[in-house]
Amino acid sequence: MPIYETIFLVVAAAGVWLWLDTLKAREIGILAAQNACADEGLQFLDETVIGRFNALARDEDGQLRLRRTFVFEYSDNGNNRRTGSVTLLGHQVEYLHVRPHLYVVPNSNSKDPHETQH
Repeated sequence: MPIYETIFLVVAAAGVWLWLDTLKAREIGILAAQNACADEGLQFLDETVIGRFNALARDEDGQLRLRRTFVFEYSDNGNNRRTGSVTLLGHQVEYLHVRPHLYVVPNSNSKDPHETQH
């Protein structure tokens, strides 16, 4: 078999593996987002997640894995859309971000009016 055909087959097989692996990770992300929304009493919108970021990272054992971040939308009152995210390292949920609101309260004891307390 010529070398170009071999390279093509290897690249095609890697592409199919990546596609199937991403589908599996996406399903894990959807399930994690649905469970988080249910636990928080939120409405998971559109029943889907969207892949936003992929990178290579090492897990706790030092093995190289693909880190994927998926975003999803949810509603806390039915009339709005908020964005959450779920990050997977391999097929394990690493981070789940729901309720992205950060309330910044000014520090009344501070001399600097721009300093805030979280």
